[in-house]
Amino acid sequence: MAITTIFDLSDMTQEQYDQVIKNLDASGLGAPNGRLHHVASASGNGILIVDVWESEETLGKFSEGLIPMLVAAGVTPVEPRILQIHNIIKG
Repeated sequence: MAITTIFDLSDMTQEQYDQVIKNLDASGLGAPNGRLHHVASASGNGILIVDVWESEETLGKFSEGLIPMLVAAGVTPVEPRILQIHNIIKG
């Protein structure tokens, strides 16, 4: 079942976010299987990320590569808030 994930990374700067995205792209993880949407917004001094995933399993597989990149960039990984999706309307 599709899920929404909310990551509130209050200690992540926009520069750190941009670097992690570059590192994900360089490693082939920039467009992971199972991620349907990704939105990153400035939130206070940090970044709020909202993703839509096909399942918790696809998120878990992606996280295996993401977490070491976050740590290397000086970002403290956080547990996401995970919500089951009831409906998606496109366009």
